[in-house]
Amino acid sequence: MAHVPVWLRTTDSASQPPPSRNKCRSRKTAEGITKETRVEMPPAEPAPFLMRSDGKRYGGKATCSAAHGCPGSLLDGTRRRSGEGLWNGARRGRKEGGHTEPPGDRTTEPGRGARRLWEGKAEDTVQGTIFPAPDFNPVLDAQVLGAALQGFDCDKDVLVSVLPRRCGAQRQVIVAAYRDMCGQDLIEDLKERLSHHFKEVMVGLMYPPPCYDAHELWHAMKGAGTDENCLIDILASRTNGEIFQMREAYSLQYGRDLQEDIYSETSGHFRDTLINLAQGAREEGYADPGVAAQDATVLWEACQQKTGEHKAMLQTILCNKSQQQLWLVFQEFQNISGQDLVDAINECYDGHFQELLAAIVLCIRDKPAYFAYRLHSAIHDFGFHNKTVIRILIARSEIDLLTIRKRYKERYGKSLFHDIKNFASGHYEKALLAVCAGDADDY
Repeated sequence: MAHVPVWLRTTDSASQPPPSRNKCRSRKTAEGITKETRVEMPPAEPAPFLMRSDGKRYGGKATCSAAHGCPGSLLDGTRRRSGEGLWNGARRGRKEGGHTEPPGDRTTEPGRGARRLWEGKAEDTVQGTIFPAPDFNPVLDAQVLGAALQGFDCDKDVLVSVLPRRCGAQRQVIVAAYRDMCGQDLIEDLKERLSHHFKEVMVGLMYPPPCYDAHELWHAMKGAGTDENCLIDILASRTNGEIFQMREAYSLQYGRDLQEDIYSETSGHFRDTLINLAQGAREEGYADPGVAAQDATVLWEACQQKTGEHKAMLQTILCNKSQQQLWLVFQEFQNISGQDLVDAINECYDGHFQELLAAIVLCIRDKPAYFAYRLHSAIHDFGFHNKTVIRILIARSEIDLLTIRKRYKERYGKSLFHDIKNFASGHYEKALLAVCAGDADDY
Protein backbone atom coordinates (compact mmCIF):
# COMPACT_ATOMS: atom_id res chain seq x y z
CA MET A 1 0.00 0.00 0.00
CA ALA A 2 2.91 2.28 -0.76
CA HIS A 3 0.82 4.37 -3.12
CA VAL A 4 -2.82 5.12 -2.36
CA PRO A 5 -4.89 6.58 -5.21
CA VAL A 6 -6.12 10.14 -4.80
CA TRP A 7 -9.75 9.03 -4.89
CA LEU A 8 -9.15 6.93 -1.77
CA ARG A 9 -7.27 9.65 0.09
CA THR A 10 -9.78 12.44 -0.30
CA THR A 11 -13.22 12.70 1.21
CA ASP A 12 -16.05 12.56 -1.27
CA SER A 13 -19.51 13.71 -0.32
CA ALA A 14 -20.98 10.82 -2.30
CA SER A 15 -19.29 8.36 0.02
CA GLN A 16 -20.12 10.05 3.31
CA PRO A 17 -22.09 8.04 5.87
CA PRO A 18 -25.69 9.17 5.43
CA PRO A 19 -28.30 9.98 8.03
CA SER A 20 -29.86 6.76 9.23
CA ARG A 21 -33.57 6.16 8.79
CA ASN A 22 -33.66 4.03 11.93
CA LYS A 23 -35.68 5.73 14.61
CA CYS A 24 -33.92 6.78 17.79
CA ARG A 25 -35.24 7.74 21.19
CA SER A 26 -33.49 9.99 23.66
CA ARG A 27 -32.95 8.81 27.19
CA LYS A 28 -31.24 10.20 30.26
CA THR A 29 -28.36 8.27 31.79
CA ALA A 30 -27.45 8.30 35.46
CA GLU A 31 -24.93 11.03 34.70
CA GLY A 32 -27.59 13.20 33.09
CA ILE A 33 -26.18 12.83 29.59
CA THR A 34 -28.72 12.48 26.82
CA LYS A 35 -28.04 9.43 24.71
CA GLU A 36 -29.67 8.06 21.60
CA THR A 37 -31.18 4.61 21.82
CA ARG A 38 -31.87 2.80 18.56
CA VAL A 39 -35.35 1.32 18.27
CA GLU A 40 -34.65 -2.03 16.65
CA MET A 41 -37.03 -4.17 14.65
CA PRO A 42 -38.14 -7.43 16.23
CA PRO A 43 -35.57 -10.18 15.68
CA ALA A 44 -36.04 -12.50 12.74
CA GLU A 45 -36.82 -16.15 13.15
CA PRO A 46 -33.62 -18.05 13.91
CA ALA A 47 -32.18 -20.25 11.20
CA PRO A 48 -30.72 -23.67 12.02
CA PHE A 49 -27.56 -23.96 14.05
CA LEU A 50 -24.34 -23.21 12.21
CA MET A 51 -22.23 -26.32 11.87
CA ARG A 52 -18.49 -26.57 12.19
CA SER A 53 -16.50 -28.82 9.87
CA ASP A 54 -16.17 -31.40 12.65
CA GLY A 55 -19.96 -31.74 12.92
CA LYS A 56 -20.33 -29.73 16.13
CA ARG A 57 -22.63 -26.77 16.45
CA TYR A 58 -20.94 -23.40 16.27
CA GLY A 59 -22.09 -20.62 18.58
CA GLY A 60 -25.77 -19.81 18.78
CA LYS A 61 -28.46 -19.86 16.16
CA ALA A 62 -27.95 -17.92 12.98
CA THR A 63 -30.50 -15.15 12.67
CA CYS A 64 -31.62 -14.85 9.09
CA SER A 65 -34.02 -12.18 7.93
CA ALA A 66 -36.86 -12.87 5.55
CA ALA A 67 -34.82 -12.04 2.48
CA HIS A 68 -31.17 -12.27 3.56
CA GLY A 69 -29.02 -14.56 5.61
CA CYS A 70 -28.12 -12.15 8.39
CA PRO A 71 -29.56 -9.36 10.54
CA GLY A 72 -29.62 -5.83 9.21
CA SER A 73 -30.83 -6.77 5.74
CA LEU A 74 -33.65 -5.02 3.97
CA LEU A 75 -36.33 -6.95 2.13
CA ASP A 76 -34.66 -6.33 -1.23
CA GLY A 77 -31.39 -7.80 0.00
CA THR A 78 -29.63 -4.46 0.51
CA ARG A 79 -27.97 -3.55 3.80
CA ARG A 80 -27.98 -0.33 5.71
CA ARG A 81 -24.42 0.87 6.15
CA SER A 82 -25.11 1.08 9.87
CA GLY A 83 -25.34 -2.70 10.23
CA GLU A 84 -23.25 -5.37 8.56
CA GLY A 85 -24.82 -8.65 9.51
CA LEU A 86 -23.65 -11.30 11.90
CA TRP A 87 -24.40 -15.00 11.99
CA ASN A 88 -24.88 -16.45 15.44
CA GLY A 89 -27.10 -13.81 16.92
CA ALA A 90 -24.54 -12.40 19.36
CA ARG A 91 -25.54 -8.78 19.71
CA ARG A 92 -22.66 -7.58 21.87
CA GLY A 93 -20.80 -4.73 20.29
CA ARG A 94 -23.07 -4.64 17.27
CA LYS A 95 -24.57 -1.18 17.38
CA GLU A 96 -21.58 0.44 15.78
CA GLY A 97 -22.03 -1.50 12.53
CA GLY A 98 -20.08 -0.85 9.36
CA HIS A 99 -21.17 2.81 9.11
CA THR A 100 -22.86 4.39 12.07
CA GLU A 101 -25.52 6.98 12.52
CA PRO A 102 -24.64 10.66 12.44
CA PRO A 103 -24.37 12.42 15.79
CA GLY A 104 -27.53 13.86 17.26
CA ASP A 105 -28.16 17.20 18.93
CA ARG A 106 -24.80 17.10 20.68
CA THR A 107 -22.99 17.98 17.45
CA THR A 108 -25.27 20.54 15.86
CA GLU A 109 -22.25 22.88 15.69
CA PRO A 110 -19.39 20.54 14.86
CA GLY A 111 -16.93 23.24 13.82
CA ARG A 112 -15.12 24.09 10.64
CA GLY A 113 -16.59 22.13 7.77
CA ALA A 114 -17.40 19.05 9.85
CA ARG A 115 -21.14 19.39 9.27
CA ARG A 116 -20.76 18.39 5.64
CA LEU A 117 -19.37 15.01 6.72
CA TRP A 118 -22.94 13.89 7.27
CA GLU A 119 -24.40 15.44 4.14
CA GLY A 120 -24.83 13.67 0.81
CA LYS A 121 -27.27 11.01 -0.26
CA ALA A 122 -30.39 10.65 1.84
CA GLU A 123 -29.86 6.91 2.03
CA ASP A 124 -26.67 5.12 0.97
CA THR A 125 -26.92 1.36 1.19
CA VAL A 126 -24.42 -1.40 0.64
CA GLN A 127 -25.39 -4.67 -0.94
CA GLY A 128 -23.89 -8.10 -1.39
CA THR A 129 -24.03 -10.38 -4.41
CA ILE A 130 -25.28 -13.60 -2.77
CA PHE A 131 -28.81 -13.86 -1.41
CA PRO A 132 -31.00 -16.69 -0.11
CA ALA A 133 -32.16 -18.95 -2.92
CA PRO A 134 -35.95 -19.03 -3.40
CA ASP A 135 -37.70 -22.39 -3.03
CA PHE A 136 -34.69 -23.69 -1.13
CA ASN A 137 -34.61 -27.50 -0.79
CA PRO A 138 -31.60 -28.60 1.27
CA VAL A 139 -32.29 -32.33 0.82
CA LEU A 140 -32.37 -31.99 -2.96
CA ASP A 141 -29.19 -29.87 -2.90
CA ALA A 142 -27.47 -32.47 -0.73
CA GLN A 143 -28.47 -35.23 -3.16
CA VAL A 144 -27.21 -33.24 -6.15
CA LEU A 145 -23.91 -32.45 -4.45
CA GLY A 146 -23.49 -36.06 -3.34
CA ALA A 147 -23.95 -37.28 -6.90
CA ALA A 148 -21.56 -34.63 -8.24
CA LEU A 149 -18.81 -35.70 -5.83
CA GLN A 150 -19.07 -39.38 -6.72
CA GLY A 151 -17.08 -41.14 -9.40
CA PHE A 152 -13.59 -40.68 -10.72
CA ASP A 153 -14.02 -37.07 -11.82
CA CYS A 154 -16.47 -34.94 -9.86
CA ASP A 155 -18.89 -32.66 -11.70
CA LYS A 156 -17.48 -29.21 -10.95
CA ASP A 157 -20.16 -27.45 -12.98
CA VAL A 158 -22.79 -28.74 -10.56
CA LEU A 159 -20.80 -27.43 -7.59
CA VAL A 160 -20.60 -23.99 -9.20
CA SER A 161 -24.31 -24.02 -9.95
CA VAL A 162 -25.26 -24.78 -6.33
CA LEU A 163 -22.87 -23.51 -3.65
CA PRO A 164 -22.29 -19.89 -4.78
CA ARG A 165 -26.03 -19.53 -5.35
CA ARG A 166 -27.03 -20.30 -1.77
CA CYS A 167 -26.53 -17.91 1.12
CA GLY A 168 -24.31 -18.90 4.00
CA ALA A 169 -27.16 -19.90 6.32
CA GLN A 170 -28.60 -22.15 3.60
CA ARG A 171 -25.20 -23.80 3.06
CA GLN A 172 -25.12 -24.75 6.74
CA VAL A 173 -28.49 -26.48 6.34
CA ILE A 174 -27.10 -28.32 3.29
CA VAL A 175 -24.12 -29.49 5.38
CA ALA A 176 -26.51 -30.99 7.95
CA ALA A 177 -28.71 -32.60 5.26
CA TYR A 178 -25.62 -34.04 3.52
CA ARG A 179 -24.42 -35.57 6.79
CA ASP A 180 -27.83 -37.11 7.47
CA MET A 181 -28.11 -38.48 3.95
CA CYS A 182 -24.53 -39.64 3.25
CA GLY A 183 -23.11 -40.02 6.74
CA GLN A 184 -20.13 -37.90 5.66
CA ASP A 185 -18.96 -34.33 6.09
CA LEU A 186 -19.48 -32.20 2.99
CA ILE A 187 -16.52 -29.92 3.69
CA GLU A 188 -14.16 -32.87 4.07
CA ASP A 189 -15.47 -34.40 0.84
CA LEU A 190 -14.88 -31.11 -0.98
CA LYS A 191 -11.33 -30.95 0.38
CA GLU A 192 -10.66 -34.51 -0.70
CA ARG A 193 -12.16 -34.34 -4.21
CA LEU A 194 -11.10 -30.83 -5.29
CA SER A 195 -7.72 -29.15 -5.70
CA HIS A 196 -5.90 -25.87 -6.10
CA HIS A 197 -7.70 -22.53 -6.09
CA PHE A 198 -11.06 -23.99 -7.08
CA LYS A 199 -11.00 -25.99 -3.85
CA GLU A 200 -10.17 -22.84 -1.86
CA VAL A 201 -13.26 -21.10 -3.23
CA MET A 202 -15.68 -24.01 -2.72
CA VAL A 203 -14.42 -24.85 0.77
CA GLY A 204 -14.25 -21.18 1.77
CA LEU A 205 -17.92 -20.73 0.91
CA MET A 206 -18.85 -23.45 3.40
CA TYR A 207 -17.50 -21.61 6.45
CA PRO A 208 -19.74 -19.21 8.41
CA PRO A 209 -18.16 -15.71 8.27
CA PRO A 210 -16.58 -15.79 11.77
CA CYS A 211 -15.11 -19.23 11.06
CA TYR A 212 -13.81 -18.10 7.68
CA ASP A 213 -12.09 -15.05 9.19
CA ALA A 214 -10.58 -17.28 11.88
CA HIS A 215 -9.45 -19.76 9.22
CA GLU A 216 -7.75 -17.01 7.19
CA LEU A 217 -6.04 -15.50 10.24
CA TRP A 218 -4.79 -18.90 11.36
CA HIS A 219 -3.26 -19.69 7.99
CA ALA A 220 -1.81 -16.17 7.75
CA MET A 221 0.20 -16.76 10.93
CA LYS A 222 0.97 -20.47 10.99
CA GLY A 223 4.23 -21.87 9.66
CA ALA A 224 7.19 -19.86 8.41
CA GLY A 225 6.40 -16.25 7.61
CA THR A 226 3.32 -14.16 8.23
CA ASP A 227 0.83 -12.77 5.72
CA GLU A 228 0.63 -9.25 7.14
CA ASN A 229 -1.75 -8.05 4.41
CA CYS A 230 -4.31 -10.66 5.45
CA LEU A 231 -4.12 -9.49 9.06
CA ILE A 232 -4.54 -5.87 7.93
CA ASP A 233 -7.50 -6.54 5.62
CA ILE A 234 -9.45 -8.45 8.26
CA LEU A 235 -8.71 -6.60 11.48
CA ALA A 236 -8.87 -3.08 10.02
CA SER A 237 -12.31 -3.65 8.50
CA ARG A 238 -14.34 -5.72 10.96
CA THR A 239 -16.86 -4.34 13.44
CA ASN A 240 -16.80 -4.97 17.19
CA GLY A 241 -19.38 -7.74 16.90
CA GLU A 242 -17.60 -9.41 14.01
CA ILE A 243 -14.30 -9.34 15.91
CA PHE A 244 -15.93 -10.85 19.00
CA GLN A 245 -17.34 -13.73 16.96
CA MET A 246 -14.06 -14.14 15.10
CA ARG A 247 -12.15 -14.54 18.38
CA GLU A 248 -14.68 -17.10 19.61
CA ALA A 249 -14.40 -19.07 16.37
CA TYR A 250 -10.60 -18.93 16.47
CA SER A 251 -10.57 -20.35 19.99
CA LEU A 252 -13.10 -23.10 19.13
CA GLN A 253 -11.43 -24.16 15.88
CA TYR A 254 -7.79 -24.02 16.90
CA GLY A 255 -7.78 -24.03 20.70
CA ARG A 256 -5.65 -20.89 20.77
CA ASP A 257 -6.06 -17.24 21.69
CA LEU A 258 -6.04 -14.89 18.69
CA GLN A 259 -4.34 -12.02 20.50
CA GLU A 260 -1.60 -14.28 21.83
CA ASP A 261 -0.88 -15.58 18.33
CA ILE A 262 -0.75 -12.04 16.95
CA TYR A 263 1.67 -11.11 19.73
CA SER A 264 3.98 -14.01 18.92
CA GLU A 265 3.90 -13.60 15.12
CA THR A 266 4.26 -9.80 14.75
CA SER A 267 6.29 -7.08 16.40
CA GLY A 268 6.57 -3.39 17.28
CA HIS A 269 3.84 -0.83 16.90
CA PHE A 270 2.32 -2.92 14.11
CA ARG A 271 1.73 -5.68 16.65
CA ASP A 272 0.34 -3.26 19.25
CA THR A 273 -2.14 -1.83 16.76
CA LEU A 274 -3.31 -5.27 15.61
CA ILE A 275 -3.85 -6.40 19.20
CA ASN A 276 -5.78 -3.20 19.92
CA LEU A 277 -8.05 -3.87 16.93
CA ALA A 278 -8.46 -7.53 17.93
CA GLN A 279 -9.95 -6.44 21.25
CA GLY A 280 -13.01 -5.10 19.40
CA ALA A 281 -13.30 -2.18 21.81
CA ARG A 282 -14.08 0.72 19.47
CA GLU A 283 -16.37 3.31 21.06
CA GLU A 284 -19.86 3.58 19.67
CA GLY A 285 -22.35 6.27 18.82
CA TYR A 286 -20.79 9.43 20.24
CA ALA A 287 -19.03 12.43 18.66
CA ASP A 288 -17.61 15.51 20.41
CA PRO A 289 -16.25 18.30 18.17
CA GLY A 290 -14.13 19.72 20.97
CA VAL A 291 -12.43 16.40 21.57
CA ALA A 292 -12.09 15.93 17.81
CA ALA A 293 -9.93 19.05 17.58
CA GLN A 294 -7.74 17.77 20.41
CA ASP A 295 -7.41 14.34 18.81
CA ALA A 296 -6.51 15.92 15.48
CA THR A 297 -3.75 17.90 17.18
CA VAL A 298 -2.41 14.70 18.74
CA LEU A 299 -2.40 13.01 15.33
CA TRP A 300 -0.57 15.96 13.79
CA GLU A 301 2.07 15.90 16.51
CA ALA A 302 2.41 12.13 16.11
CA CYS A 303 3.09 12.58 12.40
CA GLN A 304 5.73 15.22 13.14
CA GLN A 305 7.60 13.80 16.12
CA LYS A 306 7.17 10.05 15.56
CA THR A 307 8.28 9.05 19.05
CA GLY A 308 7.13 5.78 20.58
CA GLU A 309 4.72 7.67 22.82
CA HIS A 310 3.21 9.55 19.89
CA LYS A 311 2.85 6.35 17.85
CA ALA A 312 0.99 4.77 20.75
CA MET A 313 -1.40 7.75 20.99
CA LEU A 314 -1.97 7.67 17.22
CA GLN A 315 -2.96 4.02 17.15
CA THR A 316 -5.08 4.42 20.28
CA ILE A 317 -7.16 7.15 18.63
CA LEU A 318 -7.59 5.29 15.35
CA CYS A 319 -8.43 1.96 17.00
CA ASN A 320 -10.72 3.11 19.80
CA LYS A 321 -12.60 6.25 18.78
CA SER A 322 -16.06 5.82 17.31
CA GLN A 323 -16.57 6.16 13.59
CA GLN A 324 -18.57 9.36 14.05
CA GLN A 325 -15.76 10.82 16.13
CA LEU A 326 -13.11 9.84 13.61
CA TRP A 327 -15.01 11.55 10.79
CA LEU A 328 -14.77 14.78 12.76
CA VAL A 329 -11.12 14.10 13.62
CA PHE A 330 -10.22 13.60 9.95
CA GLN A 331 -11.82 16.93 9.04
CA GLU A 332 -10.11 18.75 11.91
CA PHE A 333 -6.78 17.22 10.90
CA GLN A 334 -7.26 18.62 7.39
CA ASN A 335 -8.05 22.03 8.86
CA ILE A 336 -5.04 22.04 11.18
CA SER A 337 -2.42 20.63 8.83
CA GLY A 338 -3.76 21.43 5.37
CA GLN A 339 -3.03 17.80 4.53
CA ASP A 340 -5.03 14.61 4.21
CA LEU A 341 -4.39 12.18 7.07
CA VAL A 342 -3.54 9.27 4.75
CA ASP A 343 -0.96 11.43 2.96
CA ALA A 344 0.56 12.40 6.29
CA ILE A 345 0.71 8.76 7.44
CA ASN A 346 2.35 7.69 4.19
CA GLU A 347 4.96 10.44 4.47
CA CYS A 348 5.81 9.94 8.14
CA TYR A 349 5.70 6.16 8.55
CA ASP A 350 6.62 3.11 6.55
CA GLY A 351 6.30 -0.66 6.50
CA HIS A 352 3.34 -2.64 7.75
CA PHE A 353 2.60 -0.11 10.50
CA GLN A 354 2.01 2.57 7.86
CA GLU A 355 -0.13 0.22 5.76
CA LEU A 356 -2.28 -0.71 8.76
CA LEU A 357 -2.88 2.89 9.84
CA ALA A 358 -3.82 3.90 6.28
CA ALA A 359 -6.16 0.90 6.00
CA ILE A 360 -7.99 1.89 9.20
CA VAL A 361 -8.56 5.43 7.90
CA LEU A 362 -9.68 4.22 4.48
CA CYS A 363 -12.09 1.65 5.96
CA ILE A 364 -13.65 4.30 8.20
CA ARG A 365 -14.20 6.56 5.19
CA ASP A 366 -15.49 4.06 2.63
CA LYS A 367 -15.05 0.34 3.22
CA PRO A 368 -16.27 -0.81 -0.23
CA ALA A 369 -13.83 1.62 -1.90
CA TYR A 370 -11.00 0.22 0.22
CA PHE A 371 -11.75 -3.34 -0.86
CA ALA A 372 -12.10 -2.25 -4.50
CA TYR A 373 -8.60 -0.80 -4.19
CA ARG A 374 -7.28 -3.99 -2.60
CA LEU A 375 -8.82 -6.16 -5.32
CA HIS A 376 -7.38 -4.00 -8.08
CA SER A 377 -3.94 -4.15 -6.45
CA ALA A 378 -4.18 -7.93 -6.02
CA ILE A 379 -5.19 -8.42 -9.66
CA HIS A 380 -2.89 -5.93 -11.38
CA ASP A 381 0.04 -5.20 -9.06
CA PHE A 382 0.81 -8.72 -7.89
CA GLY A 383 0.00 -10.79 -10.99
CA PHE A 384 -3.40 -11.94 -9.68
CA HIS A 385 -2.77 -12.68 -6.01
CA ASN A 386 -5.24 -15.56 -5.67
CA LYS A 387 -5.48 -15.69 -1.89
CA THR A 388 -6.34 -12.00 -1.59
CA VAL A 389 -8.95 -12.13 -4.37
CA ILE A 390 -10.60 -15.27 -2.96
CA ARG A 391 -10.60 -13.95 0.60
CA ILE A 392 -12.20 -10.61 -0.25
CA LEU A 393 -14.84 -12.04 -2.60
CA ILE A 394 -15.97 -14.69 -0.13
CA ALA A 395 -15.83 -12.51 2.99
CA ARG A 396 -17.75 -9.61 1.42
CA SER A 397 -20.15 -11.62 -0.77
CA GLU A 398 -23.17 -11.18 1.50
CA ILE A 399 -22.16 -7.81 2.93
CA ASP A 400 -21.12 -5.27 0.30
CA LEU A 401 -19.57 -7.04 -2.71
CA LEU A 402 -22.06 -5.50 -5.16
CA THR A 403 -21.10 -2.07 -3.83
CA ILE A 404 -17.42 -3.01 -4.14
CA ARG A 405 -18.08 -3.94 -7.77
CA LYS A 406 -19.63 -0.52 -8.36
CA ARG A 407 -16.67 1.28 -6.75
CA TYR A 408 -14.29 -0.84 -8.82
CA LYS A 409 -16.00 0.07 -12.11
CA GLU A 410 -16.25 3.76 -11.16
CA ARG A 411 -12.60 4.08 -10.18
CA TYR A 412 -10.82 1.86 -12.71
CA GLY A 413 -13.02 1.99 -15.79
CA LYS A 414 -13.25 -1.79 -16.21
CA SER A 415 -15.48 -4.07 -14.21
CA LEU A 416 -14.30 -6.61 -11.66
CA PHE A 417 -16.04 -9.24 -13.80
CA HIS A 418 -13.88 -8.18 -16.77
CA ASP A 419 -10.59 -8.40 -14.85
CA ILE A 420 -11.39 -11.76 -13.25
CA LYS A 421 -12.33 -13.18 -16.65
CA ASN A 422 -9.03 -11.97 -18.12
CA PHE A 423 -6.78 -13.32 -15.37
CA ALA A 424 -8.49 -16.52 -14.13
CA SER A 425 -9.52 -19.58 -16.12
CA GLY A 426 -11.44 -22.84 -16.05
CA HIS A 427 -13.75 -23.77 -13.20
CA TYR A 428 -11.79 -21.45 -10.90
CA GLU A 429 -12.86 -18.54 -13.10
CA LYS A 430 -16.47 -19.78 -13.12
CA ALA A 431 -16.51 -20.04 -9.33
CA LEU A 432 -15.13 -16.51 -8.83
CA LEU A 433 -17.59 -15.05 -11.32
CA ALA A 434 -20.47 -16.86 -9.61
CA VAL A 435 -19.50 -15.28 -6.28
CA CYS A 436 -18.94 -11.92 -7.95
CA ALA A 437 -22.31 -12.31 -9.71
CA GLY A 438 -20.98 -10.65 -12.84
CA ASP A 439 -22.93 -10.60 -16.07
CA ALA A 440 -22.51 -9.66 -19.72
CA ASP A 441 -23.30 -5.98 -19.04
CA ASP A 442 -20.40 -5.81 -16.61
CA TYR A 443 -17.95 -7.14 -19.18
